[in-house]
Amino acid sequence: MSKQKLSLQEQLLKSGLASSAQAKTVKSEKHKQTRQQRKNNLDVVDGAKELALKAQAEKTEKDRALNQLRKQQDAQKELAAQVKQLIEVNRHPQDAEGVAYNFTDHNKVKTLYVTNTMRGQLSNGGLAIVKLGQGYEVVSSEVANKISQRDPACVIVHNVLVKTEVQKTEDPYAAYQIPDDLLW
Repeated sequence: MSKQKLSLQEQLLKSGLASSAQAKTVKSEKHKQTRQQRKNNLDVVDGAKELALKAQAEKTEKDRALNQLRKQQDAQKELAAQVKQLIEVNRHPQDAEGVAYNFTDHNKVKTLYVTNTMRGQLSNGGLAIVKLGQGYEVVSSEVANKISQRDPACVIVHNVLVKTEVQKTEDPYAAYQIPDDLLW
């Protein structure tokens, strides 16, 4: 026994889902449509082809967005690596037996033990405190500026550099010399 493949129309007729009149109507409509297309030289619009092209365009856009996201993530990783390298190369040694320097990080008071000289430089803006992982390091002000250009969140304490210039005002007694034997 050989099985013959039946067309969809024949299968619908056989199962009783469509009548022969409906089949004739559909066949004549299809025939009219193809004649009119040939007569008017109209291209057949393929719905499946349009959907495939639309899906491909959406996929391309999605891939482009994912690529952009990956590039941003790679750039962030690169900046984080640069910051880490800057800190590790330029950090100043801390003194465990030195003076406590207190500062805040996310509303929590933290303490670093540094020398008296470092404490003065931290207060005057010559040094800065930066965050490396879970710890904190002391670096110079120039390095802190480079780090803040890459990731401002890493710089925890960076005071403004205080210049010790005396403002020159007009002194009315500047022309007079002070005698050497004057006692105060």
